[in-house]
Amino acid sequence: MFSASYLIQRLMMVPIVLIALTFHEFSHGFVSSKLGDPTPKLTGRLTLNPLAHLDPVGALLMVVTGFGWAKPVQIDPRYYKNPKWGMAITAAAGPLSNLLMAFVSMLIYTIILIISYKTGAISMNAANSIGNFLYLFSYVNLSFLVFNIIPIPPLDGSRVLGIFLSSEAYFKLQQYERYSFILIIVLSLTGAFGHIIGTGVEFFMTGIVNICNAIAMAVI
Repeated sequence: MFSASYLIQRLMMVPIVLIALTFHEFSHGFVSSKLGDPTPKLTGRLTLNPLAHLDPVGALLMVVTGFGWAKPVQIDPRYYKNPKWGMAITAAAGPLSNLLMAFVSMLIYTIILIISYKTGAISMNAANSIGNFLYLFSYVNLSFLVFNIIPIPPLDGSRVLGIFLSSEAYFKLQQYERYSFILIIVLSLTGAFGHIIGTGVEFFMTGIVNICNAIAMAVI
């Protein structure tokens, strides 16, 4: 029923998803702790152990559909000097970590391809095999990024949006979190997020590829 290439891609998705969600959630906890909140450390979330951050349903959806979620990091904004800004900065840390990993992955991919083409030090077969993994790694991280910046509670985008809302409007938005979470699951399973995620990933990927090409050509 499934081709060998499909099965290989699904297998590659497992470590990629684990790395993407682990650094995403660790970044939330790390930034929150730097802002004075001891909660991430007390709850065991200041770790790069994937098991500490894994949400079974969210991880499975990420492997199957390309978008999902990890176990949310518990934070206490009462420790922040400015709770609204602290929440926004902590929320932004996760998607930014995915953007950074996507960029680094594509830069390595670009450098490998250029070295292979110009010098032959890396065979094209090896370059393509490594490149396929790095491209998928970048794509998944960008999918994670785009999905999480959608301004729907409890996604990170809703926390960042709070900067531009009044306190009353912000807390009113967060009251619908449990209902919007069900909506997110339904939309993920039905593939309704596909166009949004695909468009967002294409936008970021185009910019990253152009920057990586410029950097690689300048240093090689």
